[in-house]
Amino acid sequence: MAKDNNYRGENMNSSKGMGGPGGHPGGPMGSPGAKAKDFKKTIKQLVTYCKVYLPIIIIALVLAMAGAIFNIIGPEMLSKITDLITEGLMTSIDLNAVVNLASILAFLYGLGFLFNYIQGFIMATVTQRVSKKLRTDISTKINRLPLKYFDSTSTGDVLSRVTNDVDMIGQTMNQSLSTLVSAITMFLGSLIMMFYTNWIMAISAVVSTILGFAFMTVIISKSQKYFAQQQKELGLLNGHIEETYSGHNVVKVYNAEKEAKDTFHEINTRLYNSAWKSQFMSGLMMPLMMFVGNFGYVVVSIVGAVLAVNDIISFGVIVAFMIYIRLFTQPLTQMAQAATNLQSTAAASERVFEFLAEEELANESEKREKLETATGDVEFKNVRFGYSEEKMVINNFSAVAKAGQKVAIVGPTGAGKTTLVNLLMRFYEINGGEILIDGVPIHALTRENIHDIFSMVLQDTWLFVGTIRENIVYSRQGVTDEEVKAACKAVGLHHFIKTLPNGYDTILDDKANLSAGQKQLITIARAMVEHKPLLILDEATSSVDTRTELLIQQAMDKLTVGKTSFVIAHRLSTIKNADLILVMKDGDIIESGNHEELLLKNGFYAELYNSQFENVS
Repeated sequence: MAKDNNYRGENMNSSKGMGGPGGHPGGPMGSPGAKAKDFKKTIKQLVTYCKVYLPIIIIALVLAMAGAIFNIIGPEMLSKITDLITEGLMTSIDLNAVVNLASILAFLYGLGFLFNYIQGFIMATVTQRVSKKLRTDISTKINRLPLKYFDSTSTGDVLSRVTNDVDMIGQTMNQSLSTLVSAITMFLGSLIMMFYTNWIMAISAVVSTILGFAFMTVIISKSQKYFAQQQKELGLLNGHIEETYSGHNVVKVYNAEKEAKDTFHEINTRLYNSAWKSQFMSGLMMPLMMFVGNFGYVVVSIVGAVLAVNDIISFGVIVAFMIYIRLFTQPLTQMAQAATNLQSTAAASERVFEFLAEEELANESEKREKLETATGDVEFKNVRFGYSEEKMVINNFSAVAKAGQKVAIVGPTGAGKTTLVNLLMRFYEINGGEILIDGVPIHALTRENIHDIFSMVLQDTWLFVGTIRENIVYSRQGVTDEEVKAACKAVGLHHFIKTLPNGYDTILDDKANLSAGQKQLITIARAMVEHKPLLILDEATSSVDTRTELLIQQAMDKLTVGKTSFVIAHRLSTIKNADLILVMKDGDIIESGNHEELLLKNGFYAELYNSQFENVS
């Protein structure tokens, strides 16, 4: 996995869902699915993306057409066999002729099966390769996107594009595309063959089928609104359940169970009504299909009988039309379903290509400046930054941190503390001024180089599913077991780990019973084995109790030895030993100095510190 911290991975601490707008259609043929804003443009993009595979896709589709054609020829052969048998009943059946025709028919059906098998194999292979390439491209894209993209886009939405949308594209290419080609070929071929065999029977078959499908269309159109309502109510129900149970304690404390239950039953009743109606009408589809087919058989039988009595057609033609009716009606359903899937696929493709077209971080391959090691001198010169040009967050920030110093950044919420650290790591680009590390402007260095000289401990503990050892080592190569143990001893975690059944090989997953403090100590040990010259600690003790805070503070003190460290803290008691405290307000430094100096000034820092002291007392 890329080391770039712009990567957003899901981990054992995450509770974000994978919901997103790129879902699958809500019901059977004709049920509403997502629709693309520009269908033609999106399909053209998808075709362009798959251009490497276009020749072999075309071969697969040609094979699908050939398989359909061989099936269409079948009824004509059966008609001849039937006529031979019918004529033979009066005299004697020409078994040789029957066997020859049957052998040819079996050969054609065998070829049809073989061609369909080959095209199925080809399409399955191609679609999986395209899906793999799409996922790879999305994964690569994630590492190239600026952090501001993720500020405005949910994790669930990105995951939905990687999973739901890519799956939808793959399924449609694998099934719907070849089905659509086969269905169109079958439909047109059977129509041509029916008129070629007998135009009167053909018109009778077509009219009966159209009447049946007209009836089906009315039913489907009525069910559309119920499917849409079902999806809407299902979303409301899921949202209500998630909201209620994620805040279960609050619901209990405020005795709001009755209101929550009433809301649930209200939505659930609406869902029941819409789901019952949509599913009932959906259940009518198969009986209606059988009705259309059977109605066609009845019409063909009656018209065929009249024509046969008048010696206009042979009995074999009636048998052929019995099969043609099935070959003619079945593709209509398949085409409707394939068309619906194509709409959903276009919507999924549009979302994927929109993501792949997002503006990326600037290419840095031409940069030659590199810090192999850093002493740790950091300087901010008149730094200006805003998430938009109209609203500046950092106005005119200047500060100097000498190598090995512990620099604390304090201030009220929204002062720009975390933003300052994000600028230092080049998660965002500054609007004006300059940031230098060892005298080198950070814009002259690659982001990867900057991240190579920093280690970081955040307020949110990021642990992935894996062993404790793997979580501590993470992406660093060549870390020995002794180094891991030394780091854990330094942060006071070694004894606890030894009490676990599998020690350092204990798997951290949803079943791992670790406190918030223990998780934070693991992330501190991870930063410790990195041995980086610069360190960032962002609210690392904000979510733990006072006793655990003391343990973490002791661990962080050991971690900061010999490093230039930037500590963001709300609890001012944790940064009293800092070499330099920068007090920020509204994007500017309003005070600076060590703890004693700032208290003597009796300014904003003293006011913050005394207010916290009063709250504690």
